[in-house]
Amino acid sequence: MQHKLNLDLEMVDKARNTAKEIAESIQDHINTHTTTTIERTVARLLGIDGVDAADVPLPNVVVDQVLKGGELSRGIAYWICNAMLYYNYSAQEVAEEVGKGNINLLEIPAQDPAEVKKLIDELAVKMADHIKGRRMERERFIKELSLNVRPHIYVIVATGNIYEDVIQAKAAVKNGADIIAVIRSTGQSLLDYVPYGPTTEGFGGTFATQENFRIMRKALDEVGQEVGRYIQLCNYCSGLCMPEIAAMGAMERLDMMLNDAMYGILFRDINMERTFVDQHFSRMINSYAGIIINTGEDNYLTTADAYEAAHTVLTSQFINEQLALISGLPEEQMGLGHAFEMDPDIENGFLYELAQAQLCREIFPKAPLKYMPPTKYMTGNIFKGHIMNAMFNMVSIMTNQGIQLLGMLTEAIHTPHLHDRFLNIQNAQYVFNNARNLGDEINFKEGGIIQRRAQETLEKSYAMLEEVKEIGLMEAIEQGLFADVKRPRKGGKGMEGVVKRSEDYYNPFYEIFLNRGEDR
Repeated sequence: MQHKLNLDLEMVDKARNTAKEIAESIQDHINTHTTTTIERTVARLLGIDGVDAADVPLPNVVVDQVLKGGELSRGIAYWICNAMLYYNYSAQEVAEEVGKGNINLLEIPAQDPAEVKKLIDELAVKMADHIKGRRMERERFIKELSLNVRPHIYVIVATGNIYEDVIQAKAAVKNGADIIAVIRSTGQSLLDYVPYGPTTEGFGGTFATQENFRIMRKALDEVGQEVGRYIQLCNYCSGLCMPEIAAMGAMERLDMMLNDAMYGILFRDINMERTFVDQHFSRMINSYAGIIINTGEDNYLTTADAYEAAHTVLTSQFINEQLALISGLPEEQMGLGHAFEMDPDIENGFLYELAQAQLCREIFPKAPLKYMPPTKYMTGNIFKGHIMNAMFNMVSIMTNQGIQLLGMLTEAIHTPHLHDRFLNIQNAQYVFNNARNLGDEINFKEGGIIQRRAQETLEKSYAMLEEVKEIGLMEAIEQGLFADVKRPRKGGKGMEGVVKRSEDYYNPFYEIFLNRGEDR
């Protein structure tokens, strides 16, 4: 790609290497621990779904029984498959009997360990092949229908009712949307279980469930055939059920997942020891499934000043990139996040936004960057808001962003109506079409405002990475280096769900997703 910022490339390499050391420094913790949601994910991948008579998800039922018995350190796969061999049941039948109170997994006589492992591996390969099949299905659709040119237009639906979401999503696609994100109901990230079945009530969004994924995927495939292009579906695998939702998305052929390494820690007060373990496994699933992750650096700029804290966004992008690589996720699946969130009253603010966007593009050339719209300084003045969104769209097309979450002119007033999305899709299409190759025609002034700003941001980011390396990533979060938010290492939600692995711990999906990911 064309380099316009005259960056110190040696410093870029040093920053990336420092970020790699930071990511590797927490890998020992990740490799020696599991969590309740990882084990629930394993249960789902082995074939368990549904709820008991009290509407408790069966993956929770089986994992909680083993956790309370103090034996989860071995991994749930052993206990499920040991019971399957003893009773000659399927994994689903075992879970249902546990849910009825008829089976205690810890009281079943131990079966031949080799046979238990063989059964675990057979079930794991079967599910991995299913996920691989869904990925190949996506590739066939894209070959048949193709994707729109980037930046892909990304819009949100959030009615609370999945069936109403389908209506709004289809309307948005017919207006020109390329990606539909079904935002989750408020607070779902703090639920330590995944709701079951289709849902028709939510709060500021729609619950993420496997059935809701299936309903929306089917609807987007239908409307995609109508408009002649493949429509991508996005949801959110952050929070206390990060890997579970990733697995559901993989099974139902979602295309994108919000999947940040630190978002839940900083903005949902979820325990960091748990989150770092969960993000690793969830990204392995997303990698194998061919799902593009979206990271959440844009959120930093809602709690900190976007001009002053720009380097923290770049720092987090460097760290997110390295954690993702360790999980086997290729750069082409990293929708690293940033945002057009500077105060519009700053003189030359457009130049600073342009510098930041170009900086991200040049440092992460293979990543389909996810660019977020202005929200913090949207006032309800729809005319000014529409202009701000147009300038945001202009930066995106000039810097070759990959995923464009459209701003709404009614931001700060109400949840968008159908016509609000229509107007903002028109705004983006107009700017993208009229300025399609503008970036190719422009170079930045040597030593000018844009180049100086980009280099300054890089220098501050490198210095911050060195500081984080010196004190450790978890300590840096405790001190509030990211987003001006402090979180204690042993505090936050979900700490009780972190379990140290025993020597006989077994989860076959780690090896399968990493080693067979090359079949991608």
